[in-house]
Amino acid sequence: MIVSMMQIIFEIPDIASIKEKRRVIKSIMQKMRQKFCLSAAEVDLQDSLCFCQIGAALVSNSHVHGEAVLQKAFNMIEKENPVRIQDMKIHSEEF
Repeated sequence: MIVSMMQIIFEIPDIASIKEKRRVIKSIMQKMRQKFCLSAAEVDLQDSLCFCQIGAALVSNSHVHGEAVLQKAFNMIEKENPVRIQDMKIHSEEF
């Protein structure tokens, strides 16, 4: 069993409230779940107004497949959302 994980830290410019930030984050995570069947959660920076850290994971039988799906999800986030990516890491582990 291979678990592929992704961590993304990004900035959401022009956000006026935590409520607005949560709306954007919820939309991003919902797209990740629906399009790519990923488990996703906001894992840190919850109290920051402009920054967010999302973690996502996928279980598969191949690290190549898992990392490819996560890369596609990252590309979707980068293209379809008004965010500035600060950091992104993809990693797989075998269990």
